[in-house]
Amino acid sequence: MAKKVVLGFSGGLDTSYCVKYLGEDLGYEVHSIIVNTGGFTEEELKQIEAHAYKLGVKSHKAVNAVKTYYDRIIKYLVYGNVLKNNTYPLSVSAERLSQALHIAEHTLELNADAVAHGSTGAGNDQVRFDMIFNIMIPGVEILTPIRDLKLSREVEIDYLKAKGVDMNFSKAMYSINKGLWGTSVGGKETLSSKGMLPEEAWPTQVTKTGTEEVKLHFHKGELNKVNGKSFNHPSDAIQYLQTLAGPYGIGRDIHVGDTIIGIKGRVGFEAAAPMVIIKAHHALEKHVLTKWQLTWKDQLAQFYGNWLHEGQILDPVMIDIEAYLESSQRNVTGDVFVQLMPYRFQVTGIESPYDLMNSKFGKYGEMNNGWTGEDVRGFSKIFGNQTMIYHQVKESASGKH
Repeated sequence: MAKKVVLGFSGGLDTSYCVKYLGEDLGYEVHSIIVNTGGFTEEELKQIEAHAYKLGVKSHKAVNAVKTYYDRIIKYLVYGNVLKNNTYPLSVSAERLSQALHIAEHTLELNADAVAHGSTGAGNDQVRFDMIFNIMIPGVEILTPIRDLKLSREVEIDYLKAKGVDMNFSKAMYSINKGLWGTSVGGKETLSSKGMLPEEAWPTQVTKTGTEEVKLHFHKGELNKVNGKSFNHPSDAIQYLQTLAGPYGIGRDIHVGDTIIGIKGRVGFEAAAPMVIIKAHHALEKHVLTKWQLTWKDQLAQFYGNWLHEGQILDPVMIDIEAYLESSQRNVTGDVFVQLMPYRFQVTGIESPYDLMNSKFGKYGEMNNGWTGEDVRGFSKIFGNQTMIYHQVKESASGKH
């Protein structure tokens, strides 16, 4: 009886090669799975399924992971206002973790002998997949033909043609990966340290002009209304906001980052809804959270984002940080007003019952109702007391030498 292997399958060149190689050359019974984190239409999923069976898989499974992707990962990226290197909303890195978790679960369901993915040996994804598989399904062999055989695109094409595979082998000028939390775009301009993607390379073209105001309503840190329109799940609100902000060309940028394996890389991305949501959510937090809540959130969120990027979602410290982030959102409720414009946006203000900028307690730079000038005089003296003592002692000691 042939051994079973579960293959993370996208239908592209690398994973198509894996089906044939694992099944016909190594003799495995191949079970493919595609995890949709917001990047595929129903029609595309049907085409991928047909392609998988035509290649010879024993079974094929499509997992709709959009909502679980949000619940398990994106929610905490919003709570933490996470932007890698102050730029990138972790569009692809977060997505890969969701996919790896579902592939591992399917491997357990089928009691498979091996699991496979089509990563090369040059990037982050190989580490993310391998690490999660090692943790969730220890002892299950991990097969990575593209990485292990150091295959070039040309070698893969020749192999598949020799096997009689009929598919589109033409390479697009730009590599595009679309998901709920943004779309990455790679091309010749991102292979070196200088160069910007041309207008035609961006998947969402600019079709809107002028300005447009949107009202985002957050409930305990989660977006659940846009312009008064309610949504059953925040992932639906994200997708709706994307239709409003995307055609303005908002959220386009180039991310320069450190890979897990030690090299630096550049990638283009467009993430209109994620960027608007993160900045709007942060603006609301600045009004409703205290100074130290904001300070500790920033520190924990930066670590959380970096550790997530490096595939460490299953480290127990992540659950601990998620608990803090969740707790910090109990008063993050209110409306945020955002002005959308071609290539940019501006947060114009917030309204919240938890707004700490409350006129009952005084107005910044103007009148105050909660204290007197004498209160501030005494507070200032006590607040700086230890520092004053430090400087006086230092001067006294210096005078003795």
